[in-house]
Amino acid sequence: MKIVIFCHSLLSDWNHGNAHFLRGICSELLARRHHLTVYEPENSWSYSNLIADEGEQSLADFEAAYPLLRSNRYRTLNLEEILGDAQLAIVHEWTSPELIDAIGTFRAHTPSLRVLFHDSHHRAVTQPEKIAGLALNDYDGVLAYGASLRDIYLKKGWVRRAWAWHEAADTRVFRPAQATENQYDLAWIGNWGDDERTSELHEFLIKPVRDLRLKAIVYGVRYPEFALQTLAEAGISYGGWLPNFRVPEVFGKAHLTVHIPRRPYVDALAGIPTIRVFEALACGIPMVSAPWQDSERLFRVGEDLLFAENGKEMTRRLDAVLSGSNLARGLAKKGLQTIRDHHTCAHRVDELFNIVDSLDLDEG
Repeated sequence: MKIVIFCHSLLSDWNHGNAHFLRGICSELLARRHHLTVYEPENSWSYSNLIADEGEQSLADFEAAYPLLRSNRYRTLNLEEILGDAQLAIVHEWTSPELIDAIGTFRAHTPSLRVLFHDSHHRAVTQPEKIAGLALNDYDGVLAYGASLRDIYLKKGWVRRAWAWHEAADTRVFRPAQATENQYDLAWIGNWGDDERTSELHEFLIKPVRDLRLKAIVYGVRYPEFALQTLAEAGISYGGWLPNFRVPEVFGKAHLTVHIPRRPYVDALAGIPTIRVFEALACGIPMVSAPWQDSERLFRVGEDLLFAENGKEMTRRLDAVLSGSNLARGLAKKGLQTIRDHHTCAHRVDELFNIVDSLDLDEG
């Protein structure tokens, strides 16, 4: 099948979590010998920030990690040339509204093409006017990264069809590292962001680490000066930006990790863990999570990962995992098995083609 993907960036994962999943999906499509082409804006904010902060070497490192992946950076596009003989196009929600509109118009006049809109963000609840203003009438449907987000699209009448298409782990990259001596009690990988979880980071990460006197390291971007000072005062090392494909290496040097979801996913989008959970469990590292509602039963709570309802419980959970080797091994083993059984990019590609097949049946 000839497939075209329009995204914010495949090349850069600087503050851009969708690149993680997209790389895994593209790798799986290529492994199945589909004809795949990816397009991203020439100067996306993620790409521009990556080059400004990390330089051209970051791109060379990406190419070394993903030798088969390519992305075409564009200023303008000829959709007739790009989509004229394509069977499927996937358009990510960070694509410009003008291009989203143009692709929908092209689809309306091309019966052989299927076009799906992919939403892996929380703007449907935090900036609904942005999503409501997109021209999606001629799209075949929406791939939403959780049932709660899917239901918003359908309830609001933004589209006729939508499916839950969760993120997943690229198990070609995310797998347990070879056994090494642990350098850290805890490693956390995540960006500071736009005050969407500042208090939660204090409650579920910084204070427990300080109180337990753990040796911990944090990686990510967009940490303001006060945040760096807070980490330092808690004795937490800061590693800066980390290429996502190096995450398994970091987790291989730590006893455990935590998950701290951003507030929109706790308050308004139940059942969406975001990709960090899938990736961590695929690396075989024990995880303790701050609260979020696993309404779709993606994981076995208490077996694949532990939850902590507040900071005090997080402190107790972390201490229990670090003190109990059987507990740690059990979490790591069962979490990894659940990923391999249900949440790999191969599973998601299977789901994607089932959706495409259902569209063909509907049209027939």
